[in-house]
Amino acid sequence: MTRTLAQVRSFNRPIQLLLVNQLTINVGFYMLMPYLAGYLSGDLAMAAWTVGLILGVRNLSQQGMFLIGGSLADRIGYKPMILAGLGLRVVGFGLLGLVESLPALIAASALTGLAGALFNPAVRAYLAAEAGERKVDAFAVFNVFYQTGILIGPLIGLALLGFAFRWVCLVAATLFLLLLILQARALPARHGAGDKPAQSMLADWRQVLAHRPFLLFSLAMIGSYVLTFQVYLGLPIEVRRTTGGETGVAALFAVSGVLTVLGQVRLTAWIKTRWTPEQAITRGLLVMGTAFLPLTLTAGTAPATTVNGWTGYAAALAPVLTSTVLLTLATMIVYPFEMATIVTLAGDRMVGTYYGLYNTLSGLGIAAGNLLTGAALDAGHNLHVPALPWIALTLTGASCAAAISLLSRNGSLHRPQQAAKPPPRPSTPARSG
Repeated sequence: MTRTLAQVRSFNRPIQLLLVNQLTINVGFYMLMPYLAGYLSGDLAMAAWTVGLILGVRNLSQQGMFLIGGSLADRIGYKPMILAGLGLRVVGFGLLGLVESLPALIAASALTGLAGALFNPAVRAYLAAEAGERKVDAFAVFNVFYQTGILIGPLIGLALLGFAFRWVCLVAATLFLLLLILQARALPARHGAGDKPAQSMLADWRQVLAHRPFLLFSLAMIGSYVLTFQVYLGLPIEVRRTTGGETGVAALFAVSGVLTVLGQVRLTAWIKTRWTPEQAITRGLLVMGTAFLPLTLTAGTAPATTVNGWTGYAAALAPVLTSTVLLTLATMIVYPFEMATIVTLAGDRMVGTYYGLYNTLSGLGIAAGNLLTGAALDAGHNLHVPALPWIALTLTGASCAAAISLLSRNGSLHRPQQAAKPPPRPSTPARSG
């Protein structure tokens, strides 16, 4: 942890503010969202399909608007989009605690999703621009703050639930309001490299979509997001099957968060001196696929019972915890180099747009991957082949690693494409920053 704090102090003030920004965003988000479904179905007695609709609207409004949010960040600057996103979160979370009708709840959910679409690409583009040659280090520290927020948020939310869910929403909205004020006063304005775009937003999108190496990299990495999302889908299901309770699920998130907070900076520093970025991503994806081998080997084992005591419970939980540790380590290996590679492929231009499209593709991949994973879990049960989903996920990791290795060998991941630069335009005063 000392090394992480030293790394934080080595960055300039804007990056430190962005780290605080992301920590607070995740604290506010995760103190509320894990309990929203229970509030809607319990306190408001809404039907399951209604709860699914409200939660789905939030996800759709975020994933569907990432590209627009990123493009706007390139055009009007990173700070305005960060502030706009924070402002929408204030309104959205405030409404979630104050309204009870379905249309109002849908509107509030849509606002919270749109907020993420506005500030997420802008924050990452700002961080990449400000970090310069230290992008990998910056994103490593960024991931520490990101995971710390995920650890702290649910605990604060759980404490506030003792009063009422309304208090969870209002405290979360207040956090975003305070962050909005801080960022408005202290965060310097920042634009990406190059001049103001000389073409339309649609032309920007066509340009990015025509960037073949970037698209191939994005498609190759989609599988990694499907795999990491299993911390929310496949692994909790396996915990409940083998232990019959929810305690182990909390342990998964605790192990993942603590491991990242304590080890991310040190691990990234070790990798930087030994591997190229392409090697780090490829090997990390291999570890990601390997993470599901313990579940493959123990699939179909009998659930733990009270007769077994704590020894039996620990034995039942061990394969899932092992998978969680490997999956977390893999994410720690891949993430900083993945984020830096996107900037490299963008050629340091239209970085917000690139991040926006990348997030959109990843979100679509997660949605499709969740459907396929769920189908594999059902098929494995029905066909009496319980290892089927874990085998499929292992092969997904290996396939992603093979795809990245192929892109690395043909030079696609370290050669910025000149076509990604805006076309020449008449001489005008250059935009600063």
